[in-house]
Amino acid sequence: MSNHQLHNCRTNVLFYMLFFVVSLLAAGCSSHEATRQFSAEERYGLGMKAFQDEDYLAAIEEFKVVSLQYQGSKVADSAQYYMAECRYIREEYILAAFEYDVLIRNMASSIFISRARFKRATCFYELSPKSYLDQNYTRKAIDEYQAFLEYHPADTLAPLAEQRISELNTKLAQKDYENALTYMHMEYYKAATYYFDVVLEKYHDTPYAEPALLKKAAALTNRKKFDEAKSTIEKFCAKYPSSAFIAEAKKMRFDIERKISEEQAQKKKAIELKKGLKTQSPQSRG
Repeated sequence: MSNHQLHNCRTNVLFYMLFFVVSLLAAGCSSHEATRQFSAEERYGLGMKAFQDEDYLAAIEEFKVVSLQYQGSKVADSAQYYMAECRYIREEYILAAFEYDVLIRNMASSIFISRARFKRATCFYELSPKSYLDQNYTRKAIDEYQAFLEYHPADTLAPLAEQRISELNTKLAQKDYENALTYMHMEYYKAATYYFDVVLEKYHDTPYAEPALLKKAAALTNRKKFDEAKSTIEKFCAKYPSSAFIAEAKKMRFDIERKISEEQAQKKKAIELKKGLKTQSPQSRG
């Protein structure tokens, strides 16, 4: 091998050795960056950046790390709250309600507790369906708003919670009132009376209480319970003297009173007939 070839060989070896060393150093730096442990605040910051950028799935992942791995940190409750917020914004209401509940149960001293209670109730409010469907979520929302009011009666959101409870109760009243009307159309008057009574007892402060009282009188009339029907229609006239249904109610009262008079006349006639039969002798009947 010539001196020139030997020199080239040595140069190549040195180049590859240098390349190998540089590669090792670069890999070491990359590995260090990959395995570097972010602080709770850094993770939370990454989550908030993603949240503000509306990248809610990425935000959830960052907040989840903070909530699970840094439970004792100052930002753990914030991460838990905003993880729930991400679920809420994505309309994942069941998951959001769960995440709010984690905050309520495990981080009782958090400044987010009142908002978490309100938003948990609001998750079920959003899930509340049309009146003709199953109303489990409606009842759950009412319970959660009532819990919010019990724990935070002076909160600025208390009036809205009360307004929504009224709205949801009206929906429940509508469902029972419509059930009653269905039974009326089917001529199942006893079942109809039951549902009108539910409206009157549970939802007396809703708009459905007024027509329910009037319709209850009609149901009782159809059941030939005229005395109860009269009492009910008189109650209606006294309670709702300016009702849009007052003319109908007065006509119904007149009809009920007429039926009562007819029933009394029939009873009187039957009694007189019975007395007359008793006074007749066997000879006169023969």
